[in-house]
Amino acid sequence: MMTFREEFELLLRACYPLIYISTSEEERLENAIAQCTQTMQNRTVYIWDFVDGYQDNPNNEGVGRRNPLQALEFVEKLPNNIGGIFILRDFQRFLEDVSISRKLRNLARSLKSQPKNIIIIAPQVQIPDELTEVLTILDFPLPTGTEIKNEIERLLGATGQPLSDTLVDELVRSAQGLSLERIRRVLTLCIASHGRIEPEDVELILEEKRQSIRQTQILDFYPATEQISDIGGLDNLKDWLLRRGGAFSEKARAYGLPHPRGLLLVGIQGTGKSLTAKAISHHWHLPLLRLDVGRLFGGLVGESESRTRQMVNLAEALAPCVLWIDEIDKAFAGVEGKGDGGTTSRVFGTFITWLAEKKSPVFVVATANNIKALPPEMLRKGRFDEIFFVGLPTQREREAIFNVHLSRLRPHNLKTYDIKRLAYETPDFSGAEIEQTLIEAMHIGFSQNRDFTTDDILQAASQIIPLARTAQEEIEFLQQWAAAGKARLASRQSSLNSLTP
Repeated sequence: MMTFREEFELLLRACYPLIYISTSEEERLENAIAQCTQTMQNRTVYIWDFVDGYQDNPNNEGVGRRNPLQALEFVEKLPNNIGGIFILRDFQRFLEDVSISRKLRNLARSLKSQPKNIIIIAPQVQIPDELTEVLTILDFPLPTGTEIKNEIERLLGATGQPLSDTLVDELVRSAQGLSLERIRRVLTLCIASHGRIEPEDVELILEEKRQSIRQTQILDFYPATEQISDIGGLDNLKDWLLRRGGAFSEKARAYGLPHPRGLLLVGIQGTGKSLTAKAISHHWHLPLLRLDVGRLFGGLVGESESRTRQMVNLAEALAPCVLWIDEIDKAFAGVEGKGDGGTTSRVFGTFITWLAEKKSPVFVVATANNIKALPPEMLRKGRFDEIFFVGLPTQREREAIFNVHLSRLRPHNLKTYDIKRLAYETPDFSGAEIEQTLIEAMHIGFSQNRDFTTDDILQAASQIIPLARTAQEEIEFLQQWAAAGKARLASRQSSLNSLTP
């Protein structure tokens, strides 16, 4: 995979006239462009913004001030043999103007044979339909570990404080996924508050990261306290996960193991798929990012694709991590038939290509309830390490689920509950429905000013109609799909035919 510098220089050499780069790191990007142009002859960098016009050159200072059309005319008036890279800040705000749009399309033709490139820098992609064919979108990734380490060492050099390699590495890991500006800000805050950087400051960096991720409105930094032991049943799935507990270590790389790619968990609602995603993160000591797939789909052309690339860049910058995509079937149901101008199809294509080709240690845990809605490409080998079917818990697994919940709720008198009877009397109940049954039983006991009993739990269970009975056809289809060998069973003891008539 090419670096930003390699891809940018290739576009310059190939005479791509109009390049659109989406980033909030304007200063860092302009420095990167300046470094690229040092190796290229006859390429002067011109920088324009709406307030000051063109800058950094006395002959052109102020040209195009408060006049975006004049900024483009300036490019057009320069002799054909004069090379230049024209950086236009926040120019996406003017693209809807018919005169700007027309001028850019005219320039897209005339600049193909000239050593000139127009670079639009914007915080996000906003491209009207008529410009999609002439603008080339380029990603500017977040800073690498090496860039972050250099910045930390530069700040430390200013304070004269020596730091151990271990703490520097921990600071770098904590700061991955942040912009350089945010890293400078939080480290400067640490130095200003106590004159140096302490090991405890890692938590401040992590809090800055949480804020940064929340502001994307695509990913959430999800706290994961659930453990593998909190999952009742699903022994095959748990064994699979435990075997891969050290697969992200350097020892595993030296052994020749690739990074685990991810899991697709397919099954009935309330059977522990989401709980499993959280438990993986906690057990493997990896940050958990939750993707809101619905927010990927923006209103403007190009924005959804840009958000998808932003999500990928952020997840890879935070790697190793777990990326949890809940109910992926709802996002990509009927990809080809959606009347959104192909946006869903393009987002799905970008996402599925990344799944197949990613080399970064981002472990993707996707959950789905409706296998019919998933495009066939999602189920193809190579997207995920494994596809597991998470069915209704068997009686033995229901015992384990009751035991997990009651051990947490009433550890002091656990033995007073007849767990075997409870498991026997709740056929077709999912884990979520068992939890709801216990909550209802607690209400019964609390309302009568006493502790809840086995009989209260059975009374609560009798009032709940499990999903297995209200959505029997859908569940039977899922079970038949899994029985045909399309997925690995998450439970050792098959629950494929557990539905009661």
